[in-house]
Amino acid sequence: MASSLQAAPLKTLAFSRRRAAGASARPRPTASFRCSAAARSYNITLLPGDGIGPEVVAVAKDVLSLAGSLEGVELRFQEKLMGGAALDAAGVPLPDETLAAARGSDAVLLGAIGGYKWDNNEKHLKPETGLLQLRAGLGVFANLRPAAVLPQLVDASTLKKEVAEGVDIMVVRELTGGIYFGKPRGFGANDKGEDTGFNTEIYSASEIDRIARVAFEVARKRRGKLCSVDKANVLEASMLWRKRVTALASEFSDIELSHMYVDNAAMQLVRNPKQFDTIVTNNIFGDILSDEASMITGSIGMLPSASVGESGPGVFEPIHGSAPDIAGQDKANPLATILSAAMLLRYGLGEENAAKRIEAAVTETLNHGFRTGDIYSPGTTLVGCKRMGEEVLKTVESQKAVAAIN
Repeated sequence: MASSLQAAPLKTLAFSRRRAAGASARPRPTASFRCSAAARSYNITLLPGDGIGPEVVAVAKDVLSLAGSLEGVELRFQEKLMGGAALDAAGVPLPDETLAAARGSDAVLLGAIGGYKWDNNEKHLKPETGLLQLRAGLGVFANLRPAAVLPQLVDASTLKKEVAEGVDIMVVRELTGGIYFGKPRGFGANDKGEDTGFNTEIYSASEIDRIARVAFEVARKRRGKLCSVDKANVLEASMLWRKRVTALASEFSDIELSHMYVDNAAMQLVRNPKQFDTIVTNNIFGDILSDEASMITGSIGMLPSASVGESGPGVFEPIHGSAPDIAGQDKANPLATILSAAMLLRYGLGEENAAKRIEAAVTETLNHGFRTGDIYSPGTTLVGCKRMGEEVLKTVESQKAVAAIN
């Protein structure tokens, strides 16, 4: 059976934002991995962040470096502060130096941000504000969230095996518009003198068109089915959304387009998730549905994501949080971050072969029975974050030996 990691959610999508090597001046990297006679060279900004972020990024960096070197790719790394770590060191969640480094790189690998320590900060001083600022500063608007149930982990799903087996979904979420960014927003009072809070759900035609195009292209690389999720029976913003997506479908006659209300979509993801291939939706609906879809797989510790724009570097990160309760205890699952590194190679750098190496290594490591605590089951081998990374590295190394023999 072909590797599920390679086969479906993480396929090549031709986003043309890769710079030619050496085409522009960039900040000098603070760390590097050099391979002999590298034909291609890239700068990667690492943002370990908070909690388990530094642990999983360190593991993913080693895997990324090795897989790249085996394909003649030189990766130069620079590490910067973001989130709570940046707040403690610089007083802001996204220092100007960090944003400048990210903009000057070819791709960004992010760990996790946030923690109890900063929960009571004012909004502009919360770690999560730094993530919103990073997305806006890089102009990324499309969040790609794959959710595939791997054969090795189907029993970890909370759904019945016959429901979860074979699930393979890609959620394409609009990332920089809608109610999270719409204005006016704020606090006020009504005519009774009661406190009120208000937000605005707003989308322009161009914002809808650009995310819909990404989704159609993603569906074209997968199984040719796209479901647009909205609430067009109630919300005017959704009415425009459906109108624009439907109009754009004429440019993608090979794609089967359907529409679904968000409440029904939430139900169908649990009832019959295999009916979905690619889903496109707005910011808030995508935030909720992508998390729901992720839990079908059994563990958010397995799931990567990519946030991309029309040009410039993308942001690649695991979907899990900073997990401060287990930070520093070598209990984190690094596989989501390792798979995010694979997405970085594919979507960010166009290095398909190196991405496949990582995905194949993760699959083989799982086949060997290694599990972190979040995906452990009787009969498998319980390992920590570092050991899991070492096993993936061994498998990547073994690919080198096989290639030499062949």
